[in-house]
Amino acid sequence: MELICPAGTPAALRAAVDAGADAVYCGFADATNARNFPGLNFSRPEMQAGIGYAHRRGAKVLVAINTFPSAGGEAPWHRAVDDAVAADADALIVADIGLLDYAARAHPDQRLHLSVQAAAANSDAIGFYVRHFGVRRVVLPRVLTVPEIAAIAGAVDCETEVFIFGGLCVMAEGRCSLSSHVTGQSPNMNGVCSPASHVVYREENGALVSRLGDFTINRVAKGEPAAYPTLCKGRFKTELGSGYLFEDPVSLDAAEILPGLRAAGVTALKIEGRQRSRAYIEGVVRGFREQLDALDAGEPLPAGRLAALTEGQRSTLGAYRKTWR
Repeated sequence: MELICPAGTPAALRAAVDAGADAVYCGFADATNARNFPGLNFSRPEMQAGIGYAHRRGAKVLVAINTFPSAGGEAPWHRAVDDAVAADADALIVADIGLLDYAARAHPDQRLHLSVQAAAANSDAIGFYVRHFGVRRVVLPRVLTVPEIAAIAGAVDCETEVFIFGGLCVMAEGRCSLSSHVTGQSPNMNGVCSPASHVVYREENGALVSRLGDFTINRVAKGEPAAYPTLCKGRFKTELGSGYLFEDPVSLDAAEILPGLRAAGVTALKIEGRQRSRAYIEGVVRGFREQLDALDAGEPLPAGRLAALTEGQRSTLGAYRKTWR
């Protein structure tokens, strides 16, 4: 299984490649990718240089152009496709159906991957993208169990890629409008979920209160781990009590089910975290490289190596086991 690693900066790309990534995914410094934060992403010259660095060391670069263009405003997205192809990207990660059509027509030899932002979670949907646009790989949403992934992998004529580590979005990617409702900036069109410009922290009666826009997201006691305030990971009051709706705001860590993912026919394993530091990238990549090498050698998988890099030093298998279903 390929190890696919994030890079929010040229330095992170080099760190990921040097630590043993089979491929790195990254994006341009604009709204065409879903991690459009200040200080992140690549200029055109940086992208070309990064792809060259990876190729010289036997690694691939996948360029994420995975937000949705506005009506009549497609030009920046078309330009991103053209520039990524010109820079010799190994694949484009695309979500929007119109942009997939453009890429397939303008660059018929370019390898296309279907972004998780397309939220294609069944074989019929995936088959549509394969037949009409020649998609070669689908990044599956983080809402599927391992048996569900196995059923999809056996039914579609393309490769499958799944997330194994990092931030866990509990919504169906590409279909969440919570941040748009609160901040006016869309994760799906602007590449920003819970932008930092709308986040406020303050202390009240010894507790840390986090707010996003006009909404209180969480109230954290002193000494309690505090996650970044996204709406889906806030604590809510309902008639059943107070708490998180689906999952605690901790990291996804699927290291222990790598044998099951391999048996399910998964092609590639994706680490989340383009906004993370170079040290984080290097540590996680080396950790999973060690896990995969042990798996290939038939040796026991090292346990607990990545705990220090998880949010609050806690992790979950998320929907892979769906204990909340």
